[in-house]
Amino acid sequence: MLAKQPVALKTGPVFDLLDASVRRHATRPALNFLGRKWTYAQLGAMVDAAAAGLQRLGVTKGVRVGLCMPNTPYSVVFYFAVLKAGGTVVNFSPLYVERELKHQIMDSGTTIMVVPDLKLIHSRVAAVAAESGVRKIIVCPMAKILKFIKALGFLLLKRNDIASFDPADGVHVTYDALLRDAGPLTPVSIDAERDLAVLQYTGGTTGVPKGAQLSHANVTANAIQVRDHVCVLGEGEERVLGVLPLFHVFAMTTVMTLPLSIGAEIILVPRFNLDDLLATIARERPTVFPGVPTLFTAINNCPTARREHLSSLRLGVSGGAPLPAEVRARFNELSGCKLVEGYGLSETSPVLTANLPLGVIKDGSVGTPVPGTIIEIRDLADPTRILGVGERGEVCARGPQVMSGYWQKPEATRDAFIDGAFRTGDVGYLDEDGYLFLVDRIKDVILCGGYNVYPRMIEEALYLHPAVAEAVAIGIPDPYRGQAPKAFVTLKEGHEATPEGLADFLKTQLSKIELPKQVEIRDSLPKTLVGKLSKKELVEEEKARALGKTPGA
Repeated sequence: MLAKQPVALKTGPVFDLLDASVRRHATRPALNFLGRKWTYAQLGAMVDAAAAGLQRLGVTKGVRVGLCMPNTPYSVVFYFAVLKAGGTVVNFSPLYVERELKHQIMDSGTTIMVVPDLKLIHSRVAAVAAESGVRKIIVCPMAKILKFIKALGFLLLKRNDIASFDPADGVHVTYDALLRDAGPLTPVSIDAERDLAVLQYTGGTTGVPKGAQLSHANVTANAIQVRDHVCVLGEGEERVLGVLPLFHVFAMTTVMTLPLSIGAEIILVPRFNLDDLLATIARERPTVFPGVPTLFTAINNCPTARREHLSSLRLGVSGGAPLPAEVRARFNELSGCKLVEGYGLSETSPVLTANLPLGVIKDGSVGTPVPGTIIEIRDLADPTRILGVGERGEVCARGPQVMSGYWQKPEATRDAFIDGAFRTGDVGYLDEDGYLFLVDRIKDVILCGGYNVYPRMIEEALYLHPAVAEAVAIGIPDPYRGQAPKAFVTLKEGHEATPEGLADFLKTQLSKIELPKQVEIRDSLPKTLVGKLSKKELVEEEKARALGKTPGA
């Protein structure tokens, strides 16, 4: 079955989105970092100056520039500056270890890295720079973007955390030196359909990361698609909470490119701390909160969270992982805002579908396709066959936000498409109204005695238990059935439960074949860099245990 939303989208260079807002909202706040604000006019000037400096360093079409930093104004400035100089952005997590940095730098061909002057991040990049082909490291001073008192405290109290380097070594370039005598910016002609804006590496929970090639048209289209689909965002009126890391594709669109295209103020949060986040929300009064389910779960389970803390919020947008219906309902009740779920992937810039804040929200659904997107459900055994209403198969997608392919991986690119449609690797179905329901990842399906058991069904059932805070289900080796489900949970603060009690509860919620062979209660569950619950560590633990090895040894 197809779910269609044909529409013509006018796309162009990504930086046009910012430039238009600079013209329309010059005096409005664009960035808010720990209480210090920059207007759109100031942001535009910073971007142009940095872009001119990058051109002086040799950035032009085909040059890949890596951004490796937490959420700061520098993240936004250099994202747009690289693109305006003609280069391609390569996003790096500031939590990457040297091995991960080296792999992605070499795979992408990144030659310039932008980092903060934080020793923890700078030292890892500097350690692998020479052997991985990095010729320049641009270092951005954290004190320069703080209010005076905070900057003074940072320089005095955090001096041991500040990176030490030789700015005359031919490799390091300070932010001030980059801007000094940069000269005028040379306009670059961008072919939005062909020129790469971003190499977005698939973090995921399995496999080797691959660089999704996102063009300027892909990125601008998705910002426009989400804006038109959501349909409740006011031009020059919104304040968007930026706690999701900007190196992640979900934040790239929902926290940065879309908000800046409508003149919103972005409240940048450099790291997640629940108490600090609640205080920031109460103080800065954001209206839009993009997040992942674990964020909303943490707020729901926080005993000090109150309606008055969250009363400014009008819209919450959840992505990155399945949003349990109980989590959505509880957050709506606690905050008074409308929390909706969207769905997408790094390869799709990322949003493919989303629920409508003013429309019908169906429990378990990730909504309808954003404008210009076609969703197809294809047979798992014969992907050339498109299935009908209610039939489960692989979710495939077409649209202006879909990548052209994986960076320097032609075979992986061929495997990622079927008849021109992108294969998401997710199992789902469309209902009669065109709403998409996800069942699970194809790779996560548990093959249990000839039956397909979907971990998401087990996880959704566990979230119905009043004591469960987080839940993950995986398949473990079973001598009789091949595989059997196993569930891992954490408990809400102040609640008690036993594995036996949870197992008994699931007997009322699941079929016999779906019942976990074991339920394990843990203090915490592994998460990805963006905060999604991660299964790969648990899978590896169980494999080691089955082989009689000590997990992690």
